[in-house]
Amino acid sequence: MAALTLSPNLATWAIAALATLGVIVRPFSWPEAIWAVAGALALVLLGLLPAGTAWEGVLKGTDVYLFLVGMMLMSEVARKEGLFDWLAGIAVRTAKGSATRLFTLVYLVGTVVTVFLSNDACAVVLTPAVYAATRAAKVDNPLPYLFICAFIANAASFVLPISNPANLVVFAEHMPPLTRWLALFGLPSLLAIGTTYLVLRLTQNGTLRQQSVATDVEAKALSRTGIVAGLGIVATGAVLIGASALGRDLGLPTFVAGLATTLIVLALRKGSGTVEVIKDVSWSVLPLVAGLFVLVEALEKTGVLAMVADALKQAATAAPTETAWGAGALIAFACNLVNNLPAGLIAGAAVQAAHVPEKVAGAVLIGVDLGPNLSVTGSLATILWLTAIRREGQDVSFWSFLKLGALVMPPALALALAGLLLV
Repeated sequence: MAALTLSPNLATWAIAALATLGVIVRPFSWPEAIWAVAGALALVLLGLLPAGTAWEGVLKGTDVYLFLVGMMLMSEVARKEGLFDWLAGIAVRTAKGSATRLFTLVYLVGTVVTVFLSNDACAVVLTPAVYAATRAAKVDNPLPYLFICAFIANAASFVLPISNPANLVVFAEHMPPLTRWLALFGLPSLLAIGTTYLVLRLTQNGTLRQQSVATDVEAKALSRTGIVAGLGIVATGAVLIGASALGRDLGLPTFVAGLATTLIVLALRKGSGTVEVIKDVSWSVLPLVAGLFVLVEALEKTGVLAMVADALKQAATAAPTETAWGAGALIAFACNLVNNLPAGLIAGAAVQAAHVPEKVAGAVLIGVDLGPNLSVTGSLATILWLTAIRREGQDVSFWSFLKLGALVMPPALALALAGLLLV
């Protein structure tokens, strides 16, 4: 009987592992979404997961889909209306010919965007703006600046509860008040952001020294529709902070703000460009996320959640500080094996079920948020970043990102956990 019970679970784990491997490796250069959706379909077709349960898993991602659609619409409109080119011109003129000054400027802007608009928004909104800046600056290699968008999106994602939707998953209804949140995560955030900057700067110094940055960038006026797009992004940041303060989901407000901004801009353009906006949004991200939610749903049915919650509760009762260190490090690396979206969902549910101390939950959250800086498939934000740079004709392989991530992530994670647990 044990074998009969175990076999479906092993098959579920094997399919989930193969689907995740497909997302990471992308055999035949097929998009990540194909492998996630294929894994989800295989689970249903082989009778390992009822279709109704799979659909429930898809529906659990509704808030994420709404958030992404709102952000992607807004980003696409802003890009087409020249907002990013306008901002790029300002950044390049401010850099005054210095590659390192431009690097630091991009890092500071990336931090602000992540803190107030979330890590996913940083990947979707900032990446095309940074690429536009490097094009305006006429730099030979834009990757040092593009890397910033990927790494800061994760490093600054626990400054505020809204800085990463995963934060809401981990704490759920036990979300600390903002003052308590800042007391818990203020120092770890500073250490993570500062360490990530230092390591990135050191690793990119050789390339930056060889870069020349143009100074003769013409100042162009921003169009009326570009101003509307910019105001839409600023208003969305305010809406997200308000929604978080009220304890509301972030997806619907973001979707409404993004759709409203898009419709106003298209109305001002009298409908011109509607087809191009719809066509150029990266819709493939949605089935990718849906597929990952189904895989998590299937893994939960194997009993992994109860097993993790029991182990976490026992360890946290016996040695809370050591458990916090171990859980933070373990989940950080696990995020790179299965992506931090499914890992965060399982870890968040386990934290809630185990009723662990606040600092253990905080360490898990830091692991979920910061751990993905190790690999290019560690977080949804990094996958969105990869999609964005491919649209601009750039690409970074799994191994190239891993070599850089292995230098950037571990020291930032160790110091952030130390800031949480030792102070």
